[in-house]
Amino acid sequence: MRNFFEALRTQRFDDHRYYHHSRINQSLHLISAISFVVAYAMLFIDPVVSALIAWLISMTTRQSGHFFFEPLGYDEVNQATQEHKEEIKVGYNLSRKVVLLSIWAAMPLALYAQPGLFGLIETWETWTELTRQIGGAWLMLGVAGLLFRTIHLFFIKDIQTGLVWMTKILTDPFHDIVLYHKAPLYLLRGELIDNNPKQMYH
Repeated sequence: MRNFFEALRTQRFDDHRYYHHSRINQSLHLISAISFVVAYAMLFIDPVVSALIAWLISMTTRQSGHFFFEPLGYDEVNQATQEHKEEIKVGYNLSRKVVLLSIWAAMPLALYAQPGLFGLIETWETWTELTRQIGGAWLMLGVAGLLFRTIHLFFIKDIQTGLVWMTKILTDPFHDIVLYHKAPLYLLRGELIDNNPKQMYH
């Protein structure tokens, strides 16, 4: 267990120092984390609504921070190129995220264009039914995306790496609230880039 938690700490630290330099990105992660906690609670009440919150609020804020605000050039702090960081990324790097988000965006279009998906599911008749079908599809995508990369890591790395990554992803919302709760304050002071992410983490 000691090795497991040490590996978890390493994955968390690498993710933070390589991919969270922007204070805007950090602030968006705070919003994402809070809404993910709400989505977790909604899982026990209405899983479809939980998925809608997770994808429409949590994931859009989180990923927009990475795609639009995070510096993509040479990382002076860590002495690493963007290509190197993408190559060693344990979870979903930017190129894998593009694939995942493309599937996410295509699902509502498919459900709208082909109600019932050629008889695979019940045909929607109201906008509420369509929305709930979209939420259900996104819930399955979230579970599938998590399990796919976890099992993938079993083969390309090892079982512990996959389980550590899955644990990290599931607990990131709670960790991010602790880690980034001061990010909006830094933004208000006019600080756009965290020039010492190692210090913030520790």
